[in-house]
Amino acid sequence: MPIFRSGTARLGVVEAHRMLQEATAVLLDVRETDEWRAGHIPGAQHLPLSRLTAGAEVPTAYADSRLVLICRSGRRSQDAARLLRARGADAVDVTGGMQAWGRQGLPVQGTAGGAGTVI
Repeated sequence: MPIFRSGTARLGVVEAHRMLQEATAVLLDVRETDEWRAGHIPGAQHLPLSRLTAGAEVPTAYADSRLVLICRSGRRSQDAARLLRARGADAVDVTGGMQAWGRQGLPVQGTAGGAGTVI
């Protein structure tokens, strides 16, 4: 049963971090590849909004999971969550995105595994 039924379901970064730590959701980063490479949340999966709008599906392994979507500021992730909910997914986005995540001092890693940055 979806935890977020309709409308503009949104989470703050602290709640999103808790869900990720407790493994009660899959975190999807919908930013583009250059943004992802600069820095992303450890454990996040990468699925750019551009691919979703072109028809890409959520990987089968996550299809029945609660999906928490994040981007740089929250705009693209809100669009992505709305699109995925229209497809029947249990999806919510993170208010303030990676910028808010970074301001909270939560972990961001680069592609090589070291410290990352939010661009």
